[in-house]
Amino acid sequence: MKNMLSMLLPRRHMLAMASAFALFANVGPSWAADESPDAFIKRITNETLDTIKADKALRNGDIGKIIQLVDSKVMPHVNFRRMTALATGPAWRKATPEQQKRLQEEFKILLVRTYAGALTQVSDQVVVVKPLRAGQEDKNLVVNTEVRGKGDPIQLDYRLEKTPGEGAGWMIFDLNVLGVWLIENYRTQFTKEINAGGIDALIASLAARNKSNAKPA
Repeated sequence: MKNMLSMLLPRRHMLAMASAFALFANVGPSWAADESPDAFIKRITNETLDTIKADKALRNGDIGKIIQLVDSKVMPHVNFRRMTALATGPAWRKATPEQQKRLQEEFKILLVRTYAGALTQVSDQVVVVKPLRAGQEDKNLVVNTEVRGKGDPIQLDYRLEKTPGEGAGWMIFDLNVLGVWLIENYRTQFTKEINAGGIDALIASLAARNKSNAKPA
């Protein structure tokens, strides 16, 4: 069974998503706390993509190694609670703490496997970071980029927030590929599940999808 994102977006969009999450693979909090968001993304683009391109196992689609890379290096720079809440919509506030925990766990597995598969598509892509638009707030800031390689450039935008206090830095909570926001797409899917059977139905659906995606092709 194809994962949800591959059903929503064509192959070249998946290449952009691969580049998006590749950007965060080698980021450390001491760097992130001191940099502007556009400088942060620009600095790490080439080094992280080069790392993936130079690793034969990653290049050959070693899913186990890719999942380990994504889970350990990428996911700490994603605000999963906010992302899950936005994707779930108003029903999130009515969910119990245990339901919220389960939703985050299953959604995380779904995203890890989605982007692990996408990383196998990385080849000659480069990411060009556009100048940061002035007047944006740290809690909802967008960095615009283009993924360039074979074919037409692909619009890729990051929605970020600045985390305060110790370990402060930038966290991603949404992606926009060619005008399609990731959270908006997932919210459409999640809302259908919730309307049909409530939060528990959504959790069960995600768990079933993750179980199916984990099976060998």
